[in-house]
Amino acid sequence: MLPLTADAKAAWVEYHNAIEGELSSGGELYDVRDVASKSADNAARLAALFQIFEGAGGAIGLDAFEGASRITAWHMNEARRFFGELALPAELADAARLDNWLIEYCRRERTHLVPTREAQRLGPIRDKEKLVTALRELNELDRVRVTQEGRRKTIKVNPALVGVAS
Repeated sequence: MLPLTADAKAAWVEYHNAIEGELSSGGELYDVRDVASKSADNAARLAALFQIFEGAGGAIGLDAFEGASRITAWHMNEARRFFGELALPAELADAARLDNWLIEYCRRERTHLVPTREAQRLGPIRDKEKLVTALRELNELDRVRVTQEGRRKTIKVNPALVGVAS
């Protein structure tokens, strides 16, 4: 058994208390409380592995615990994201995934215009009807507008969402 150093123990208590505070109804972690409630203990276990793999031996240090807590916090947030998408109706989950992809694409390409063909080819929704439904949902939320010039359709992402000039 590996003990925690005093600094690592204080960090563990702080991490544990922060999570516990968000597990109650209305808290950030309420929907993933089964995963979140184990997070501090999992961070301690992972920190023990870090301590051993680094060959440091002895008590688990603050650096090992901080690294482990960042990893477990990331996994906890992924659980929130994953279970949040599952809780949404399929149409809204598609719209949320498309919205995230469009914003990332626009920031990377420094634009707010995305050809619909490009979105269908590279984006998270390949099915044309599902893409149209997701775009309709995003249009209702003022996140995108779809324009058509001849046969060419373009998704105009709200420039305020991507930080580019229109």
